[in-house]
Amino acid sequence: MFIAPNSSNEMRQEAEWMVPSDDKILELIREYGNLTPTAIEDLGGPSAGHARNRCPVLAKYGLVDRISRGLYGITEEGEAYLNEELDASELKQNEDTQ
Repeated sequence: MFIAPNSSNEMRQEAEWMVPSDDKILELIREYGNLTPTAIEDLGGPSAGHARNRCPVLAKYGLVDRISRGLYGITEEGEAYLNEELDASELKQNEDTQ
């Protein structure tokens, strides 16, 4: 029998722009460090093509940083979201992100 943790924040607070695979992408980058979309797929995440489309969106909202072309690392905001300390719906788009 599964017992849910006794916490007021039992679930991550997603934003309407997020898709279910975003959590997996963030979790893999947190666990393994800076990753490319191909590495995300190799480590059990969504396909490289899907990760290639989602990583720039996650960067636009500040959950990951684009380290260099095709390489992404998690930000403090990304960590806070995964730790259920940040409501992603409160994030604003960063227009400077490529």
